[in-house]
Amino acid sequence: MNTALARGLGGGLLLLVLWEAVVRLAAVPPWILPPPSGIVATTWSARGPLLDAGAMTLFEAVTGYGIGAVLGLMLAMLLALATPLRKLVLPMVVVVNSVPVAAYAPLALLWFGTGALSKVVMVAFIVGFTVFLNALDGLLRVDPAAVSLLRSFGAGRLGVLWRLRLPTALPAIMVGLRVSTVRSMIVAIVTEMLGSQKGLGWTIFEAVLQIDFLRVWAAILVASLISLGCFAAVSALERRVVFWRQ
Repeated sequence: MNTALARGLGGGLLLLVLWEAVVRLAAVPPWILPPPSGIVATTWSARGPLLDAGAMTLFEAVTGYGIGAVLGLMLAMLLALATPLRKLVLPMVVVVNSVPVAAYAPLALLWFGTGALSKVVMVAFIVGFTVFLNALDGLLRVDPAAVSLLRSFGAGRLGVLWRLRLPTALPAIMVGLRVSTVRSMIVAIVTEMLGSQKGLGWTIFEAVLQIDFLRVWAAILVASLISLGCFAAVSALERRVVFWRQ
């Protein structure tokens, strides 16, 4: 087992043991902070509805993630080739991205309804910005001497993009993709909480209304496990793609 992974698992286990001990010794009410054992028991007893909700949220997050990643990368490549267009579009992108996601969610629900489409759109919107900004930064961070050398051999803009800019930008692109895995789940859950009848966000919202805080924590646990799985998958892909940084 990887040393860093072993340390992470050991630290997490120690945290759970301390959490359980403090909650039980201090007699903390479950509605303030339940013990991990209670959360796990509730998760198991409600595993059917939680798995269905998790599957819906995962579908929305993964679908929006894929669409946003592709669109963000394509826009970054376009603006890397077109300097005048980049100077016009980039400030607008930064301004739009500076607004919290919760401000756009009601508009997405209004335009696309309370079904899965509005969540996919919101995830694609946020992931696209993250991937775009990271990819553009990587595409523009090339050695001018290397660009001049390629052009001296007859390479055009597309040739420079494919042979130099994209390989150079791979680490930055993968960072954007890795960060976006967590953001995609957050955005999907927040949008579900604002308007939905399915998914982990709706489960959390419904459990809060019913004052069932153990089910809230159970849904959070499922969301965390899904996020960790997605993060680990993208991290594994990053280790294969950007192998020279290992």
